[in-house]
Amino acid sequence: MHQPRGFTLIELLVVLVIIGSLTSLAVLSSGNSSSSRELRDEAERLAAMVSVLADEAVLDGREYGLLVKAEGYRVLAYDNVSGNWAALESQREHRIPVWARLSLELEGEALKLPEPKPLEDASALSRDNSEKPKDKLLPQVLILSSGELSPFRLRIEERRPGGGAYALASDGYQLPTAEPVKD
Repeated sequence: MHQPRGFTLIELLVVLVIIGSLTSLAVLSSGNSSSSRELRDEAERLAAMVSVLADEAVLDGREYGLLVKAEGYRVLAYDNVSGNWAALESQREHRIPVWARLSLELEGEALKLPEPKPLEDASALSRDNSEKPKDKLLPQVLILSSGELSPFRLRIEERRPGGGAYALASDGYQLPTAEPVKD
């Protein structure tokens, strides 16, 4: 009769190396899905924010707007007293990850969104701001108290060629949802 035999140290080490290799491959192959998940989350966050703003606009009887740049967006509110758009104090500018960008179409016309300025220029601008009056903020997308929106198509995409993309669109009446773009 044979006695039950355990595993040798060599057999255990080989199994550990195989498990480690498979784990490494799984982590490396899921690197892109992490950015695609983050891209989806950004698109869904933006769609949810527009939906909440649309509800608030109707409930509060206030006009809201969205100022979109290639690297982020900001929520504005219309001030009936001054007749100007102003950034909401409760909502600071939201920046998307550096590997992504936004593009916006209004009524079928693509807008040229300003690209981020290099850091050297940004420091020069901050010094000059004390001498110049601030530019007026004007939103590209309107969210009105009547429940209507500006018809728009907003695309958030990875900057790399062949990267993923999501689109949010509204015909002016329906709220946008984040949908993956299939090229």
